[in-house]
Amino acid sequence: MNKITTLIFLFLIIGKNKTIAQDKVNTSNQKDKTETKNKGKIYFYWGWNTSNYSNSTINFSGNNYNFTIHNATASDKITTPIGYKKYINPANMTIPQTNARLGYYFHDHWNASIGLDHMKYVMDQFQTAKVSGEINLTPQDEGTMLFNGIYDNKDTYLWKEFASLEHTDGLNYVHLEIARVDNLGELVHINPNKVQINITEGFGAGVLIPKTNAKILNKDRHDAFHLAGYGLSLKGGINITFFNKFFIQTEIKGGFINLPDVRASADRSDRAKHSFFFLQRNITLGGTIQLF
Repeated sequence: MNKITTLIFLFLIIGKNKTIAQDKVNTSNQKDKTETKNKGKIYFYWGWNTSNYSNSTINFSGNNYNFTIHNATASDKITTPIGYKKYINPANMTIPQTNARLGYYFHDHWNASIGLDHMKYVMDQFQTAKVSGEINLTPQDEGTMLFNGIYDNKDTYLWKEFASLEHTDGLNYVHLEIARVDNLGELVHINPNKVQINITEGFGAGVLIPKTNAKILNKDRHDAFHLAGYGLSLKGGINITFFNKFFIQTEIKGGFINLPDVRASADRSDRAKHSFFFLQRNITLGGTIQLF
């Protein structure tokens, strides 16, 4: 009787261990089916943005003048009607405010990328702002003596001939970014090879290479690309990926831009400098490719 009892006990233990092992295999297989595999992928996207800017204190300086516009307001420039011709046509895709990015997943949840945010910044014309400093142009100087004088926080109407500043082609933020991506579908066991609903957040830093369209004291206008400063940024967004190939991503992105060396006219001695915060709202379309 004892031998029979012992055999039954052994069979029960072996059966239980097999069941536990099978459960572990099933759980592992289920996890493999719902776990997002991103490491080794590259991705790219192209999209569009709208932007807001904080008030900015802008200093203009050159031969025989140095003055500052305090708390100047600025806007982006959404003037291109939405449509295929200017937003999709490759010949005109850089005309709107755009975003482009190329990245690589070095971990299932982390990627590194390089991108270009092509924003547009326009100091609002015909505003009234306080101006401090001095303008003392002579007949030999290029420009007009109409605005000569000492400005002591004087309310001044900003005519185009007095000062205009546009980074409209554009406020080009070229930057590196580190971002984390988490698939919310893993929580409810959605197959990531069919659809992913990801949240992403990241940090970026880079340089500003604006093509500044500026005119100061009625001097000849300057309009060329120039390395003018640096930027820092944070972003958060939602990414929806289909069949591990294509995705749409929306982002909110904010940051700080410092431009200590802006060309202010065709005269190389004329400079402007300012800094400000920005806020972007982006929508992008992209794809992923598995390298290995």
